[in-house]
Amino acid sequence: MKTIIKTVLALALISPTLGTKAQKKTHTISVERIISAPADQVWKVVGEDFGAIANSHPKIISSNYINGSLNSGEGAERQCNFNEKGTKYLKEKQISYSPENHSFKVQIIHSGSFPLDADLSYGNYKVEKIDNKTSKFIMDFTYRTKPAFLGGIAKGKFKEGLTDYTIAVAHHVLTGEIVNQENFEEIKKKY
Repeated sequence: MKTIIKTVLALALISPTLGTKAQKKTHTISVERIISAPADQVWKVVGEDFGAIANSHPKIISSNYINGSLNSGEGAERQCNFNEKGTKYLKEKQISYSPENHSFKVQIIHSGSFPLDADLSYGNYKVEKIDNKTSKFIMDFTYRTKPAFLGGIAKGKFKEGLTDYTIAVAHHVLTGEIVNQENFEEIKKKY
């Protein structure tokens, strides 16, 4: 009996260490923006116009539905191009899509030349109603880089990019203007 107890205690002490080494570290960034527009209007841009993210993202040159996706919803896939040639891109898939809660999760399914581990990189989008004329857009991005040590280095740039995206969403919702690399610096000054 003493041998069994010693074995169990030894395994209990070793197990957390083994589990920690096997677990891959990810980073999470959260940003939010209050937008002077109803939640339904903001949701239309971030949730329903999933394939048209290039209209409201200052870094994305073009975007489109891929792999037979025709509109947003669970399973919809898009490609986001960050340059004209299409050599810098992300492919994403909507999962956990909940229009009644104005939220969805997007899984990165291919990261192109970006140093992301697609299996461990995803975003959560949420639009919350504050009142009939105001909403809050919340974006969380969890990621792991390849190589992993780049994760901490990239965190500031990722946060800046997400913050810029929330500004661009607000501007696009409020004005209908397409946001792009050429006009974003002037737009950003207004927010």
